[in-house]
Amino acid sequence: MNTNVTIAGVTFKNPVTTASGTFGSGMEYSEFVDLNRLGAITTKGVSSVPWPGNPVPRIAETYGGMLNAIGLQNPGVDMFVERDLAFLKQFDTKVIVNVCGKSVKEYVEVVERLSEEAVDLLELNISCPNVKEGCIAFGQDPKMIAMIMDEIKRHAKQPVIVKLSPNVTDITEMAKAAEAGGADALSLINTLTGMKIDINHRAFAIANKTGGMSGPAVKPIAVRMVYQVANAVKLPIIGMGGIQNAEDALEFIMAGATVVAVGTANFINPYATVEVIEGIEEFMRKNQISDINDLIGCVK
Repeated sequence: MNTNVTIAGVTFKNPVTTASGTFGSGMEYSEFVDLNRLGAITTKGVSSVPWPGNPVPRIAETYGGMLNAIGLQNPGVDMFVERDLAFLKQFDTKVIVNVCGKSVKEYVEVVERLSEEAVDLLELNISCPNVKEGCIAFGQDPKMIAMIMDEIKRHAKQPVIVKLSPNVTDITEMAKAAEAGGADALSLINTLTGMKIDINHRAFAIANKTGGMSGPAVKPIAVRMVYQVANAVKLPIIGMGGIQNAEDALEFIMAGATVVAVGTANFINPYATVEVIEGIEEFMRKNQISDINDLIGCVK
């Protein structure tokens, strides 16, 4: 039974990774999960200098999911290399580093800093809805997506994945712009912008007023967008959005995703990633499927 999949020349032992911002760099989860079992670990967003993130409260539960407005808090790329990458090197899994910035120059600084490090792929975060500069400001404009991709590709030593926002009128137009700019792969979807009101305090539930909605409630939207993008561009896709179990993951794969990322589920079940891997393997055995690649995009 073959569960290997390949994205931009990088082969994963299985099609399961983590969604950026939901798994840190794996340190905390390594007490519960054998990180060697994962196809890849996608790290939290990394910027050129430390970011403090947004004011608290930054997380609120909702029906079928959660809102977050962390604001990409991180210690900066130098600390990330010294601490997180050093930790990740001990595991037999691919490493995808999520890169963020408030300007093209800041994105480039991170990409150049990581160029000689043990990083398999870069994931360009141009879709986080919770920071005022950069990120989604780039990700909602096709011309800007193509421009930043072209610039990043001039400096990147690793293949570049572009993470797309669902907060656009037509996600296929953003995917085509990323492809035109030289992207090697796409990941989708990032969170949907939402809001929650604390009626007892007559106040916003999170200090940023709006946050990114994730969890099971967004899954049908995410599967639909993966299907649309898979039929609009030739790039491989990492699909995510509300994956709780293997059945959810298989929906994304059959819609066209080569790899799937588990996100919000990690907060309520630290074993979710491994359970998804085991569930996919069980599905393949039960249905006598010898190669996971036969399932990718099988629904037309």
